Amino acid sequence: MTHQLFDCRDAYSQELEALAAADPRIVAVVNDSVSSTKLKNFRTKFPGRFINVGIAEQNMVGVGAGLALGNMLPYVCGASCFLTARANEQVKVDLGYTNSNVKLCGMSSGMAYGELGPTHHSIEDFAFTRVIPNLAVVAPADSVETRALMRYSAQHVGPMFLRISRVPVRNIMPKDFVFTLGKAHTLRPGHDVTLIANGILVERAIDAAEILGASGVDARVLNMSSVKPIDREAILDAARTTRGIVTIEEHSIYGGLGSAIAEIVAQEHPTRIRILGVPGVFAPTGSSDFLLEHFGLTPSGIAQAALQLMAAAKATT
Repeated sequence: MTHQLFDCRDAYSQELEALAAADPRIVAVVNDSVSSTKLKNFRTKFPGRFINVGIAEQNMVGVGAGLALGNMLPYVCGASCFLTARANEQVKVDLGYTNSNVKLCGMSSGMAYGELGPTHHSIEDFAFTRVIPNLAVVAPADSVETRALMRYSAQHVGPMFLRISRVPVRNIMPKDFVFTLGKAHTLRPGHDVTLIANGILVERAIDAAEILGASGVDARVLNMSSVKPIDREAILDAARTTRGIVTIEEHSIYGGLGSAIAEIVAQEHPTRIRILGVPGVFAPTGSSDFLLEHFGLTPSGIAQAALQLMAAAKATT
């Protein structure tokens, strides 16, 4: 079956325009990344609420914090690799410490920049952001959830990091989906093993569950888009009621979704866990599809990891 694919940046920019039309406080701040953030139309519609600071991510975050102090609602948009790394101190101090009502939009996250190589891969941004107090961290799975997240973000008081990919994916969330911070969404029930993913890898986790189902393995699939706060109850329920957890993320295996889940499981209900992602190396240069396959982040790779986890669990019982 051929699925229609959607770029989450389109959903993000269209929803931002709709929000700005209804709320005069909303302003977009960019780092000379008008095209890659899909904000050309926003600039045309709202020229007085569009600020381009140039290639100066640290200033960009500071400008956003200043706008928030002036009772504006800034969406600070830029390539995730530069927004979270170069401006990390400003995110920590200007946003986290002061609890500023700024929405950071990390665009083209993970390995979406592909051929531009390790300097542009953003496989550390969960680690950089989830450690900062007051900063919520979310990675939507598709364009439906991106739209719902944007609507939620305009009502949320406090800083948020929205991790938006440029890799086209099919829509998997229901059309009437309403985003709730800190809550996982069960996409497939199951009692044998739990697959937990976010961002563009949620669709691959679903496909992996179908492969496992053909082998007689009943896999639960959770979309854990909210990395911080995270759904502790959904994680602990998976630990209690299935034979293990496989986490899947377009990020380093250190400091991201898998680490957040392991921290909870290790302290409250130990179970077998397998963390899939980039194994503590700089990802090479290549297309996004090549890189995901290189690190086993494919439906078949995920299914194989789940089978290995279950085999190890069976061997020790």
